[in-house]
Amino acid sequence: MSEPKPPTPTPGDTYKGWLFKWTNYIKGYQRRWFVLSNGLLSYYRTQAEMGHTCRGTINLATANIAVEDSCNFVISNGGAQTYHLKASSEVERQRWITALELAKAKAVRMQAESDDSGDECPAAPASSGQGGGCRNSEVQSTLRTLSSKVEDLTTCNDLIVKHGSALQRSLSELEGIRVGADMGEKIRQVTERATLFRITSNAMINACRDFLSLAQNHSKRWQKALQTERDQRIRLEETLEQLAKQHNHLERAFRGATVLPPSFSNPTLGSKGGVSGKGDASDEDDDNEFFDAMEDPAEFITVPADPKYHRRSGSNVSGLSSEIGMDDQSANFDELSLASNPESPQPLELEPVRQRRTRIPDKPNYYLNLWSIMKNCIGKELSKIPMPVNFNEPLSMLQRLSEDLEYYEILDKAAKCQNSLEQMCYVAAFTVSSYSTTVHRTGKPFNPLLGETFELDRLRECGYRSLCEQVSHHPPAAAHHAISEKGWTLRQEIALASKFRGKYLSIMPLGSIQCLFDKSNNHYSWKKVTTTVHNIIVGKLWIDQSGEIDVVNHKTGDRCHLKFAPYSYFSRDVPRKVTGVVTDKDGKAHYVLSGTWDEKMEFSRIMQSSKGENGTEGKQRTVYQTLKAKEIWRKNPLPEGAETMYFFSTLALTLNEPEDGVAPTDSRRRPDQRLMEDGRWDEANAEKQRLEEKQRTARREREREAVKAASSPEEAITEDSINDSPLKTDAQETGTEASEVSDESAHPENYQALWFEKIDDPVSGETLHVYKGGYWEAKDQGSWDMCPDIF
Repeated sequence: MSEPKPPTPTPGDTYKGWLFKWTNYIKGYQRRWFVLSNGLLSYYRTQAEMGHTCRGTINLATANIAVEDSCNFVISNGGAQTYHLKASSEVERQRWITALELAKAKAVRMQAESDDSGDECPAAPASSGQGGGCRNSEVQSTLRTLSSKVEDLTTCNDLIVKHGSALQRSLSELEGIRVGADMGEKIRQVTERATLFRITSNAMINACRDFLSLAQNHSKRWQKALQTERDQRIRLEETLEQLAKQHNHLERAFRGATVLPPSFSNPTLGSKGGVSGKGDASDEDDDNEFFDAMEDPAEFITVPADPKYHRRSGSNVSGLSSEIGMDDQSANFDELSLASNPESPQPLELEPVRQRRTRIPDKPNYYLNLWSIMKNCIGKELSKIPMPVNFNEPLSMLQRLSEDLEYYEILDKAAKCQNSLEQMCYVAAFTVSSYSTTVHRTGKPFNPLLGETFELDRLRECGYRSLCEQVSHHPPAAAHHAISEKGWTLRQEIALASKFRGKYLSIMPLGSIQCLFDKSNNHYSWKKVTTTVHNIIVGKLWIDQSGEIDVVNHKTGDRCHLKFAPYSYFSRDVPRKVTGVVTDKDGKAHYVLSGTWDEKMEFSRIMQSSKGENGTEGKQRTVYQTLKAKEIWRKNPLPEGAETMYFFSTLALTLNEPEDGVAPTDSRRRPDQRLMEDGRWDEANAEKQRLEEKQRTARREREREAVKAASSPEEAITEDSINDSPLKTDAQETGTEASEVSDESAHPENYQALWFEKIDDPVSGETLHVYKGGYWEAKDQGSWDMCPDIF
């Protein structure tokens, strides 16, 4: 139900309406009827209760009104009463704030007029804030004290005049005695000094009297000017805050974002989870009192820099160095060049480009008893748990790894940056963007078979192409190589370690990711954070990313420290928040990054930094003064109907599309994955078991060859030990996937990757598999004789 919007209230009006009031962590916000009258704010469950039952009342004369965000505000009297309220819209919230401020100002004035000592603390205007009246009282008290002191000095002056005259008369009489000429001379000197003392005292008193007269004449004008300046400052601060919130609200409205009340929110929908740490002991719904858990505060605080940094004259930036100006110009040049460069992807292509598919068959609704499978798997690694395709999505891990390139445009822009620190911002944003595809993707990718590959050729459409290969099974590891015509190369080797803990599943990616730029020779490296899948047994599955990433430029020593804040039911912060600071080799901060890993990232240039207030454990947080934030990445919207297509992105829908000319080992040719995509899950499970058995047979054959090649009895592995191995029996009985059969420590693999070779990187000092060439040449020739038969 929605009430008609009343006009902006005027002083003395009774203001009524519906608001959402926070009750507790179980029920969240509840709808209540509020009535503002005679400086008192009361609320009821319904309008019908107004005649007999009031649920709570707060006196605005002693209350503090604070704005939290676009729709929320808080009213507190400093004691046990605190109302956390939410309006239906920002406009409605502003009407209530105006009505409450006017009612509070009137209540303060009435209280001051009825108080015997009201002249000591006159009521302050509504816009002057809570402490305005006390400041006026302090000024009045100071003036009264000065007046009293001057009156004391005037009394002293009268006494000095009186006693000074008596002293002069006595001295004159003494001079008339004429005892001796010397004594007379001394007496005249004393008389002169006494006269000077009287004159000096009078001058001092006159100066004090003049000061008091001037202060009294101008005090009212000074107080009025001071109060006007204070009011203007407060109004400007409030206006700036409102404009910023309205701007953010308009941006969200433009993007079509839907903001739900926290009580209806769900962590899988990008909300706060309905918890903001608020409670009110006076509410009838507070059966149980809840309090916030101590949350880890931000490591730094950002505030807007001085406005002088934003003023421009012509094409130059006032107050900034030429280096900053070059950074801004290069950033603008990057955007313009990407829009006008004929080599960049355009909506209209002169040459026909292959039309990629935009749909896949809808996901069937198969029932599966999850607990019957998972109850015996607590504490085990994910690679040791046999999984039917019911838990999968029709993509392999190699294809999921290729999805990191969904936002390749960020690296295209980074390749054109002239400044390495700004380039670091783009690289850091690219690392965050790779997680945006995981927010709703709760399905498990197919574990690749040893030797399985996946190519992603987008050379004509996007200017890049990539190749993935499963280079090891124990531990499972995949190598990825991508190269772009825009001057960057991406390579990574990822192995997954996982633990199932009953309520949640933690996936820890191991290995390194590297990005190289041809023009600048900058060499970046970083690692991935931990992915956690919650509500494994009960409830709706949702995914969170948490941990820290250090992106390092090995050429310049620049570094970006990114922090992925874990989701917390008790946190008031934005869910899925990511923050970062870009520093040079000397540790000086230059840029601040902020945003969320499922929506967007922004970066701001730092103008000044200083130590701020203490956080937990006495640690000081750094305060950065920054320029206006610039958006560096935003998530692409999901295609229509994505919820029935495993929440695949536009790129993910095309990854398993059949394509001619790919290698026989390509994931697109995997039969169990193809059957699952077509909705034939029973056949897919049978085909999956066949591939697993075939892979186990191939592994035993490699182990036999290793036995023959052994050079000493100590290194030999007997054929009997292989045939009698309990690992073989376990794998056959459980139906574990091909990559989940044995342990490397018991049976080391005798396998060499086909398209990658293992090297020690001299720049980063890491050991990883690097593309050695030959794949695209073999594709052009159509010669795949060297590929193993894995399907």
